[in-house]
Amino acid sequence: MSSLDDALADYLRVRRRLGFEMPQDGRLLEGFVAFLEQAGAERVTTELALTWARMPAGAHPHRWRQRLSVARGFARYLATIDPASEIPSTDLLPGHRPRIAPYIYTDAEVAALIAAAGKLRPPLRGARHQTLIGLLAVTGMRPGEALALDRHDVDLKHAVVHVRAGKQKKQREVPLHTSTVTAHREYARLRDARFPTPSTSAFFLSARGRRMGRGELNQTFMKLIAEIGLEGRGVRARPRAHDLRHAFAVHTLLDWHHAGEDIDRQMPLLSTYLGHVDPASTYWYLEAVPELLEHISQRLGQIGEVLS
Repeated sequence: MSSLDDALADYLRVRRRLGFEMPQDGRLLEGFVAFLEQAGAERVTTELALTWARMPAGAHPHRWRQRLSVARGFARYLATIDPASEIPSTDLLPGHRPRIAPYIYTDAEVAALIAAAGKLRPPLRGARHQTLIGLLAVTGMRPGEALALDRHDVDLKHAVVHVRAGKQKKQREVPLHTSTVTAHREYARLRDARFPTPSTSAFFLSARGRRMGRGELNQTFMKLIAEIGLEGRGVRARPRAHDLRHAFAVHTLLDWHHAGEDIDRQMPLLSTYLGHVDPASTYWYLEAVPELLEHISQRLGQIGEVLS
């Protein structure tokens, strides 16, 4: 194993202890180190980092920038060990890909999704998807977080869910409304009747009694989207299950605007509830959703009329 391999192993170990899983970045950096070794380099240079970042010929400049950013992080770490290692400047390889605005479901569309899910057969499948879609809609949880829930994470007695699989291993507790608790109890009753001795501790079980996977959710969700006539809506080909999280955040912000709440004061609460690392991630909802921007513009116009 080379000194670069050793340094990479140490770098990834440190980052992962800080809570960054880095599965994709780890693979990229393994390729970067292999490239450096093939070039006979003992350390990172800006020229080599740029060459490696642009290796996917024809890729979007944004991807080149992402690759260089990954290399830069490793280079910063190397520079603490070997001051001769170069750190590529942040102004290299400019490339920006605007974030695609999510689809913001209306309450009626969420209700239609849940109703359509209830028609799925067998009945346990319908109950599973009804409960899961309802949970995503009313809590703003990430789909992966919901699918990772174990039975002991769902405390229906105290109406709270313990999210353990958040980004960067960030954990949080999410309260549940009484109607959500009732839906989960009904699903659990049907689930336990079908699988009295399951082989997994997962809360949401697949048709074979295993933990429900993301593939099943995505496939079924696409079917439900088409069934209620939402295919082709929004910027993407179809709305996603993850967009339920965006819809929850946006409707929460709109409710605060309607109530005259101070958004800046409330934003940290929403960030904590959603499991964001910092409020900056949550503020994106103010910038990227036309519905919210339109409402803000209207409010500013009303204020201007009063002042004039």
